[in-house]
Amino acid sequence: MRAIQVLGSKASPEIFLNQSLPKPALQKSDILIQVTAAGVTGDEILWPELYETPFRIPGHELSGTISELGPEYRGSLVIGQEVFAFTEADRGQCHAEYAICSENEVAPKPASISHLEAAALPIPLLTTFEAILDHGKVRPGMRVLITGASGAVGRIGVQLVARLVDSHAIALASYKNHDALRNLGADEVIDYASTGWESKVDAVDVVFDTVGGTVLKKSWETVKEDGLIVTVGDPPPSWAFQDLRPDEASSRPYVRYKYFIVAPNAERLRQASEMIDTGSLRPLMVKSFGYEEAEKAWAYARQRGREKKAVICFL
Repeated sequence: MRAIQVLGSKASPEIFLNQSLPKPALQKSDILIQVTAAGVTGDEILWPELYETPFRIPGHELSGTISELGPEYRGSLVIGQEVFAFTEADRGQCHAEYAICSENEVAPKPASISHLEAAALPIPLLTTFEAILDHGKVRPGMRVLITGASGAVGRIGVQLVARLVDSHAIALASYKNHDALRNLGADEVIDYASTGWESKVDAVDVVFDTVGGTVLKKSWETVKEDGLIVTVGDPPPSWAFQDLRPDEASSRPYVRYKYFIVAPNAERLRQASEMIDTGSLRPLMVKSFGYEEAEKAWAYARQRGREKKAVICFL
């Protein structure tokens, strides 16, 4: 089968098109999906997990058709069904003509959108739902700051906060994206390039940070004394995987903070699929690339401030 591989080192990665990798073999309750399209997350090329996988095939989200089901599969999905999926962070391997998924990674594709649009959604959907609902426990009326709001995760985040939870959504993004974010439901929009933007926002209950770095540091100035900061920024903050406290916590001791890596959740994908089909959630804008254009797709995905999400077509 055709697949994309990342060769070289994390410091000097190389995109390689392999035309003859073996099709993955099913085991137990596995689901084999023929991939129509796969989403590209630009930062993934820096994730150490990628360089520890056997074939170094990137990609954690896809849309396609079920090709085979393992002998022990007892779920409701059937061969020939159109689905979308998110694979575990330490596995990936969606940038290929065929990909193996587990039962908790796959859900029926939204019927109202294309495979290209569906392939762009699993990571933004699951990341946002986990951040806002599980870790943030956002309730109606709360004030939520979403950094990097014009990105894929941020755009879904604005919709979830404003439309589904009925909270006050504050979107931090470049000025050119402000109208689009208002149309998605943002109550306030702040230009991240403006000097001292953090002084223009206050009394935030939950910060959902998708950027990290300096933006994450500044967001501490916006949150309530007993507020919460949830981040998925890449690279992770120094305290993410160690028993350390952020420097900012010395002056804001009651602010809670959380970094997480998104987990598969088929039921949540299924719920989101229904929301898209009923119009409660809008899909993302996508920019499609052919398999032979994989290097261009990755270069585009690494750009900051882009308005569309990169998707690679395999069919």
